[in-house]
Amino acid sequence: SSKVERARSTMMNADMDAVEAENQVELEEKTRLINQVLELQHTLEDLSARVDAVKEENLKLKSENQVLGQYIENLMSASSVFQTTDTKSKRK
Repeated sequence: SSKVERARSTMMNADMDAVEAENQVELEEKTRLINQVLELQHTLEDLSARVDAVKEENLKLKSENQVLGQYIENLMSASSVFQTTDTKSKRK
């Protein structure tokens, strides 16, 4: 009877060890996945911040281009080189 009890106890311990090992593997996998998700979230935050910075820079450059375009337009209208000339004022 005690041999049977010891055998049962050994089998139960082996089963419990197997369950613990399986739980440990699951826990490690969950931990790995959680860390991967957190890393991806940080990457997404970084990329989002970069997109915002690029959008802001783009708006600034568009504004500067408008100012430069207006400046060039004003220079061209003030310069006689870009004015339409008639035949009397042409040099020979």
